[in-house]
Amino acid sequence: MISSPFDVPKDADAIVIGAGINGIATARELSHRGLSVAVFDQSDIASETTAISTRLIHGGLKYLERAELQLVFECIRERNILFKTAPHLVQHYPMLIPFLPSNKRPGWMLAAGLILQDLLSLVKPVPLSALVGPRGMRKRWPSLFEAGIKRGAIYHDSQVPLTERLCVEMVLDATDHGAKFFTYTPITRIMRDSGGVTGVSYRDKISGHEGEISARLIVNAAGPWIDNVLALGGGYPRLIGPTRGSHFMVGTFPGAPETCIFFESPIDRRPMFILPWEGMYMLGTTDIPVDEVNGPILADGIEVNYTLDSINELIPQARLKAEDVLWSYSGVRPLPYMEGVDDPAKITRDYRLQAHDGDLAGLFTVVGGKLTTHRALGEEVARKVMKYLRLRVGESPTRKALYPGAPRGKMTPLSDPPPWLGEKSRKRLVHVYGQMADQIVIKATDSPALQELLDDKTGVLAAEVWWAIHREGAKTLGDIVLRRIVTFINNRAGLDSAAVVSGLLVRWDFWSEAQAAEQLSDYTEWIRRYTPQELGRSW
Repeated sequence: MISSPFDVPKDADAIVIGAGINGIATARELSHRGLSVAVFDQSDIASETTAISTRLIHGGLKYLERAELQLVFECIRERNILFKTAPHLVQHYPMLIPFLPSNKRPGWMLAAGLILQDLLSLVKPVPLSALVGPRGMRKRWPSLFEAGIKRGAIYHDSQVPLTERLCVEMVLDATDHGAKFFTYTPITRIMRDSGGVTGVSYRDKISGHEGEISARLIVNAAGPWIDNVLALGGGYPRLIGPTRGSHFMVGTFPGAPETCIFFESPIDRRPMFILPWEGMYMLGTTDIPVDEVNGPILADGIEVNYTLDSINELIPQARLKAEDVLWSYSGVRPLPYMEGVDDPAKITRDYRLQAHDGDLAGLFTVVGGKLTTHRALGEEVARKVMKYLRLRVGESPTRKALYPGAPRGKMTPLSDPPPWLGEKSRKRLVHVYGQMADQIVIKATDSPALQELLDDKTGVLAAEVWWAIHREGAKTLGDIVLRRIVTFINNRAGLDSAAVVSGLLVRWDFWSEAQAAEQLSDYTEWIRRYTPQELGRSW
């Protein structure tokens, strides 16, 4: 799935800089259209901004108020497409919107917005919204009822709990159609002449290999780092105005809800979430302007106190404290730069495509973008690219293209599991890999050593580590734990899993003891940005 730096072709139709969700979606769309594509990233796929999302696939409700109807329709359409093409990764996700006295939007206005959103949705893959009265609040959200909140509404949206797997499967699909991905390979220069861009220079951080590749065009999809990429081509006026968003993971707490709660912070009336997620609760998020994106992005004490104070105000019995936070993740949103705008809420969450000219002709820069509309963004980039190359645009092939793990017909993954496969492992494999679980089990059946159970709590198998390396292009311990087998989602931010996996790879002679120790050290250093309890923090 991930190509060797020594296999970089001499030329390609398109170079994509950045393997976050925008770059991956662009590469997938272009490769489906028959173009040769080479993707470069300074780290692993989906390892930065994409890795810190709230993991929701919005139906566009929050954009109604700003009358961004085009964005609302796009969100609805893209949510529906994902339910059809990646049903194993997207799940129905109901959320309560409590009618709080402190809301800047009264209950009748929220109800009207929900009705309008339902009407705009036409055919919905999720239920219609519904009002909740005192009886319903007392029964389903007793902690809110006890706090004096007697009414609300249920809004039905969707979630991708394992965003990492969504990205991995998109890369698998793109590579099946000829795209090549080069991770840990930053671009060092954008080559150009008087007619425009001609290619890039690159350097592989692991091997030290350097080289050049020419292309007919370049797509700058580096997210918060698009201005840094433009500097490699001689510079350009500022395009990005990022904001920091932080999420905080906690275990079950007094008054914790069974469903997501989408509410306005009683402190400043900013939108916030309490999200049940993979056995934990994700709390957030913040929205703080950032001037520069240099080094790891970390949550701070002001953010954690603000978030927990907002939750405690909503649910007084929660009494959450900073020491209750298991770990956090924080990153930056690649929002467009808007001079003189100091309120992040006023900045659009839509994306735009900057087509450069002069000696940068042939360079296209993606500004903005979000999880929900990633495929639409890739389609829009492809339309502009095809027109630039004077090729037929046609319909987007990815509107119907199934993800690798999506069910085919009536096939059910692991419907006839082998005797050696435990029920916990079977459920986990289906949850994480969808239809690809069958291929992993076939490999483990042929290689009994891969049947080893690495964690009896989660059911993780040794076969998943083999699959991550040999089928999904993992190069580092972090690639495996964070973005392939996704075992970082526990109360220790994957530190326990990382130790087990590194030990396994020593036993397989894949790494020496020294290499494994270095990988584990690198993982521990990386995960410090997640501020796990046991590594200490300065809140």
